[in-house]
Amino acid sequence: MASQAPGRDARARVAAVIPAKDEAERIASTVRAARALPGVDLVLVVDDGSTDGTATVAADAGARVVRHGRNRGKGAAMESGAEGVRLIEEQQTSNGLVASPRHLLFLDADLADTASGAAPLIEPVLSGAADMTIALFPATRMRLGGHGFVVRLAREGIRRATGWEPEQPLNGQRCLTRAAFEAARPLAPGFGVETGLTIDLLRQGFQVLEVEVPLEHRATGTDLRAQLHRARQFADVGRALAARELRPTLSRGLRNAGERVRGVTRRLARGVGQAGRKKH
Repeated sequence: MASQAPGRDARARVAAVIPAKDEAERIASTVRAARALPGVDLVLVVDDGSTDGTATVAADAGARVVRHGRNRGKGAAMESGAEGVRLIEEQQTSNGLVASPRHLLFLDADLADTASGAAPLIEPVLSGAADMTIALFPATRMRLGGHGFVVRLAREGIRRATGWEPEQPLNGQRCLTRAAFEAARPLAPGFGVETGLTIDLLRQGFQVLEVEVPLEHRATGTDLRAQLHRARQFADVGRALAARELRPTLSRGLRNAGERVRGVTRRLARGVGQAGRKKH
């Protein structure tokens, strides 16, 4: 699929946006690793209703921090992060410090030191080879946790909607242009955000690539809390897919209804014309 913005400036800067909830243990090392990535000159952490010291630890590590008073979910955290970057840029522009919007690199808060391996996600976006990159974790790490039923739901849903079948459709490590991000708004809520983002961009003709990166986050596990997490994921992905499968159906229905109305109008007009000629 053709890129929406060919010939982008490879010197463009990148903002790393890190949604986080109760990640005081790992957030500092994630922030430090993100700050060292090539092209990244701003790291913004969205504290999504944490009850621990996530916000303070992130700020001490050098991140700008946006806080949600309550947990609002991953999609909302990503939107808040992008809006926070925009407001910072607005202030920098008024001070003559920055002229163009940064690309956005989304990273999970629990990557810790492995976040330093995210550089391959950035390069295709900087060079114009992709509008969005999605991380591929090595297969050995993917086997650490998860039963795969949510992944299968997302993968099959994306394939049905776009014809493209990603290997790791739920991977949250993504780099994308600001134009691509804005084109996908409003984002799907909660854990449906990655599935919705992929479908919405592909449908609009943006170029999406999967890129293998040596990243690693905490394994989900198999206890009750992990199972509840997967159930929430499944529900959110299902909602995102249902919304996107419904839209084309509604569009076709509206087009068909419009055609029927126009047909009836034409028939009525012909009938009125014929009646007028008979009178004369």
